[in-house]
Amino acid sequence: MPLGASQIRSRIIKKPDIPDNETERLEALTALDILDTPHEERFDRLTRIASRIFGVPIALVSLVDRDRQWFKSAEGLSATETPRDISFCGHAIMGKELLVVNDTAVDQRFVDNPLVTGDPKIRFYAGCPLTNIGGYNLGTICLIDRQPRAFSEEEEIILRDLAAMVERELQLTELATIDELTGALNRRGFNLLAEQNLKLCRRKGLPASLVYFDVDKFKHINDNHGHAEGDRVLTAVADTMKAVSRDSDVFARFGGDEFVVLCTDAPPEVAQAVVDRFDRYLDEFAEINTLPYSINLSHGIIDFDPEAHASIADLLTAADEQMYRRKRG
Repeated sequence: MPLGASQIRSRIIKKPDIPDNETERLEALTALDILDTPHEERFDRLTRIASRIFGVPIALVSLVDRDRQWFKSAEGLSATETPRDISFCGHAIMGKELLVVNDTAVDQRFVDNPLVTGDPKIRFYAGCPLTNIGGYNLGTICLIDRQPRAFSEEEEIILRDLAAMVERELQLTELATIDELTGALNRRGFNLLAEQNLKLCRRKGLPASLVYFDVDKFKHINDNHGHAEGDRVLTAVADTMKAVSRDSDVFARFGGDEFVVLCTDAPPEVAQAVVDRFDRYLDEFAEINTLPYSINLSHGIIDFDPEAHASIADLLTAADEQMYRRKRG
């Protein structure tokens, strides 16, 4: 369970600073799509190893979210998260070096911290930042003891080695961005790249448009012609999307029979031209392959407005809603 506000005594404590790249760091963490997911053995194994190697009762893989630190793995601790403003890991992500606190009782940053004066009664802390592919510190692997202790140079090396193993697991998740069937980007891959493109458009004042597609009567194709034929349709849609999109566009199979394209440096009329080419290519595909059905797609196009769309998620929601309004109409 989380350590709630009712469990935290009101004290004057040193809150963690906010990194200069906080916006980008949080976007990278969100794109990883790992927050609030179940525990996984690949991470739990590493915290168990850390606890045994160092002889500490608690070892954590902690990810620092906007207002909390959330534990992807927690050996020796039942809490799933704590507030960020009292977290030790919030301090640890401010740099690339290890944060080692040998005795919280004599460290003015933490002596009055509720996690020191109350459960889990931290007296020793060592945390190594976990860095993603883009170089952002997403969290830490950390060690906690209820007794003060020294931490040798050799132990620091071992903790860094364990951090590298955790980073590898996180980066494998981050790299899992390709849809296996079509070879297009999947949802995670699209979110990563599209968010970067939107940032560029926002900084340079460039237009952008997002197109959200849905294959019409896809269930009918599956039910009447088989799932192999349905897979053929999805692959054809992805291949056609790749053929008609510009080099600067980001396209993806977003899930099931839904696809998206982010057209950068493109007002809605340019995006509509891409859609028109897309329809023509699909008609040609159906004719050349003498398909016993047509491939039609409903779509919604949303013009990027930096004031209304704070993130790619806002843009996707608006385009999805417009697409379904058209589909119902």
